[in-house]
Amino acid sequence: MISLIGTYECKMDAKGRMMMPVAFKKQLSSVLQDGFVVKRSVFQSCLEVYPMQEWNLMMAKINKLNRFVKKNNDFIRRFTAGVKVVEIDAAGRFLIPKDLCQFAGLAKELVLSSAVNVIEIWDKEKYEKIIDDSVVDFADLAEEVMGNIDLDELS
Repeated sequence: MISLIGTYECKMDAKGRMMMPVAFKKQLSSVLQDGFVVKRSVFQSCLEVYPMQEWNLMMAKINKLNRFVKKNNDFIRRFTAGVKVVEIDAAGRFLIPKDLCQFAGLAKELVLSSAVNVIEIWDKEKYEKIIDDSVVDFADLAEEVMGNIDLDELS
């Protein structure tokens, strides 16, 4: 499993291309040639970039769902809506498809942020708002999510 680290600002050109930050390219060097899957995020108006290896692991889990259960079928359709395969070109750029740019409201200024095994692509203004959002008290959220977990069990 891939574990990514970092948050980087970058720019998208008029054609929807952006340079993959060098730090991410180094972390992904063993899987760069396999390509990536870009999709809409489930919970936020951002995009998720899955290294192909991670996407295949996710699809293996999703393939276990019974497609004759309507909720499962609806979930699969929505989860994979707008999914695109992308590759990094010789110049180190990758193209963000226009429909996905529109979904995430991406402008020129972007933030790429690691989310364990995927990279989130955010419009810079939206990212700063969601990170600074005082509605969610991070200390309370951390306690609720991680407070009852025996961290030794996670290893």
